[in-house]
Amino acid sequence: MTRKVVVTGINTITALGLDIDTTWVNLLKGRSGVKRISLFDPAGLDTQIAAEVTPGFEEYSQSFIKKRLAKQMTRVTRMGVVCAMEAVKKYNIDPDYYSKDRCGVIYGVVNTGNSSVEKGTTFKNTILKSMNNAMSAWVSLEYGFEGPNYTISTACASSAYAMGNAWDLIATNQADMVIVGGADSIVNPEEIRGFNEMLALSTDNDSPERASRPFSKDRDGFVIGEGAGVIILEAEETARKRGATILAEFKGHALTSEAYNIVSPKAEGEGMLQTMKKSILNAGIEPDEIDHINAHGTSTTLNDLYETKAVKKLLGEKAYNVPIVSSKSMVGHTIGAAGTIEGAVTIRSILEQKVHPTINLDEPDPELDLDYVKEAERDVKINYALSNSFAFGGHNATLVFGKY
Repeated sequence: MTRKVVVTGINTITALGLDIDTTWVNLLKGRSGVKRISLFDPAGLDTQIAAEVTPGFEEYSQSFIKKRLAKQMTRVTRMGVVCAMEAVKKYNIDPDYYSKDRCGVIYGVVNTGNSSVEKGTTFKNTILKSMNNAMSAWVSLEYGFEGPNYTISTACASSAYAMGNAWDLIATNQADMVIVGGADSIVNPEEIRGFNEMLALSTDNDSPERASRPFSKDRDGFVIGEGAGVIILEAEETARKRGATILAEFKGHALTSEAYNIVSPKAEGEGMLQTMKKSILNAGIEPDEIDHINAHGTSTTLNDLYETKAVKKLLGEKAYNVPIVSSKSMVGHTIGAAGTIEGAVTIRSILEQKVHPTINLDEPDPELDLDYVKEAERDVKINYALSNSFAFGGHNATLVFGKY
């Protein structure tokens, strides 16, 4: 028998705040976290802007991680570990309540941020700093969890894939609780140059706050974000037995490969459509029960167009009545962390029956005519919601969350 999987904790570290509460408030207010890059001097780069994590993270992290251990982690790894520790603390997760061999940690990570901007890397710690499995390992060590412990790297869908893997473990009775996380930062000159060569990034350096404009006619590429997200999943029976506050149900998911092109999505959004269809089937609901979508919404020409077309094919006429948002319009594209950050935001939307706006949508693309919630936050009745992640390499993931 498949067990119900529920959410008992969420947290984020983003350009809008060092915790989920601060990020959520700023999302509702429609505030952009995009500014000129401060981690290094971006002069000479075509793109000189990013949604860097809000100042104060290093000082904040010191209350969680001892100095000796911090030296063995990159700034990005510390984000991933601190985000989990704050979630455990905030939601009163007692690691000793569970059988340790029934607890897992899965992270989605593209890289650890051990780039030219990372400070304090030496021959003594370079290997530890470069291990992209380090985040899940550090969290597992912190709590003594002896269940599955690994990292997934599927580009922008990494932590959404991690969510899917965690669902599988709990639903099939291989684990009782899994901490799922994602953390990433590609705010460094080498990767920005690479994306500039691909013409993928916005170059609107004069108006940073307006640079990320998903679904807009004048969108000119995505804006790099950085940060971490964590979602704590449990079997419903375990959560209820210990008297946990259940935030939402994780109804199901779909993980697919487009097997089409290393960077471009399938024409007309066919791969995106099939992913969303499969997720809804897996969740045991119908397409017309979907009340909200947190879109991949990258602010790139093809993604926004094809995602819109896929939603229309999925929902038919109802597509025009389903509020769609892009969190990336404010926190940027957080790459490997996007799945858990946007998943956490979707869960918060279900909890509060409210969605944040998609900012900078002043000049709508005539082909993109759905309800992208462009004016301001909105009260919405949400029973079921989708969170999409569509990545380079054709790695697609859709997560389905439900009101509990």
